[in-house]
Amino acid sequence: MYFEENQELAEKKLILLYVINKINVPVSNTQITKIILENRFMNYFYFQQFLLDLCKQNLLQSESTEGKVYFRITDKGREILNYFINHIPLGVKSRIDEASSSIRKKIKNETSVISDFSPENDNQFVVTCKINEDDFSLINLNITVGTKSDARKICDNFQSFPQEIYSEIIEILMQNRNKV
Repeated sequence: MYFEENQELAEKKLILLYVINKINVPVSNTQITKIILENRFMNYFYFQQFLLDLCKQNLLQSESTEGKVYFRITDKGREILNYFINHIPLGVKSRIDEASSSIRKKIKNETSVISDFSPENDNQFVVTCKINEDDFSLINLNITVGTKSDARKICDNFQSFPQEIYSEIIEILMQNRNKV
């Protein structure tokens, strides 16, 4: 029984390595949690423990960017995964393989569109809206608004309709205007 439990725990860690390796882009804790739980690969508590364990063992690397922690597989993690890959059930690998391209696309979109706000003082909030494509910044906009609800609304709209808002901003800025 003890051997079977250890084998199952090792399998779950391998599944986590496999998912992160297949996605092949840095993935936030929120994003990887959603993937693992939606596909019912393991429960939340095991998952969080395994994520920490794999980082401590240098099989995953964590890095902080803009207040979020992102994970990526290390060379050592890839080496271990390749060595033990046959311990992951074929059905699980197939599900991960099928979903990986859409997951990767969704993650790239989520990480390329950023909207956030922070309080400047009691009556001012600075909203930051960004769209990045690969390593290129398409737009980086900072706006100061008077209420938290306005800041939140701007963030929600920008996150939901980034292409439309970007196009509208460009269109407005490109209009011919007459000086009065």
